[in-house]
Amino acid sequence: MKIISWNVNGVRAVERKGELENILSTPNLDFLFIQEIKSKPENLSEIEEKYSKDWIISWHSAEKPGYAGTGIFIRRTENFQNLAIKTGMDNFSDTEGRIIQTDFSQENINYSLLGVYFPNGGKSPLAWQEKLVFYDLFLDYVNLLRSSGKVVIWTGDINCAHNEIDLSHPKRNMKSIGFLPEERAWISKVIKNNWCDVWREKFPTKIETYSWWSFISGARERNVGWRIDYFFIDTKMLPQVKTISYLGKQFGSDHCPVLLEI
Repeated sequence: MKIISWNVNGVRAVERKGELENILSTPNLDFLFIQEIKSKPENLSEIEEKYSKDWIISWHSAEKPGYAGTGIFIRRTENFQNLAIKTGMDNFSDTEGRIIQTDFSQENINYSLLGVYFPNGGKSPLAWQEKLVFYDLFLDYVNLLRSSGKVVIWTGDINCAHNEIDLSHPKRNMKSIGFLPEERAWISKVIKNNWCDVWREKFPTKIETYSWWSFISGARERNVGWRIDYFFIDTKMLPQVKTISYLGKQFGSDHCPVLLEI
């Protein structure tokens, strides 16, 4: 099973640049989760027509035009039975298209895969509080999925760098949204709940691997970035991981994709 997650910062833009087609041509790719699609489904018919022969495509758009939203591409195959796609999570009004999920079975194992665009929280004090609420609701949700017997994999733009090793200038950003103590403590709580940050488990001391770079001042060329896009799996699944990598040479967005192979 090969999965890619990518904050595309506008799906129509990456399609115009040819980069969506490029990432979908990844050999043996099964799932592509995308965040920040910034489009309504009615504006994405050309993409659906182009790729629907090989992919099952679903969108979860924000109510606000040109904002947020998530999407999923699922390889058309007989390998995945009882396939279903859902959006949002219980007890949460997902008006910003934050979560898209696919459930399926394979060899009598039930899976739930989730692609998530976590709130940034930097717009206002209210937005900051809403980010923290979303964090806690989401952890409860994936914990419940796991306790129901599902094999759960979740991925996306978490909008937080966990530790100093995960961004270029930690001292300078100690009071910046995306690196505040409350956010970082939540990721620590996730890990205490037996979810593992796959990349950091595999590469505990590796530095200068990032997934987001500001468009300002040539940050990507200088590799001044943040690692804010992740894959999380149950700790018990870690021996099944074949590959985890950040596809830093894939352009088209201010984020690069993350690839997981199980």
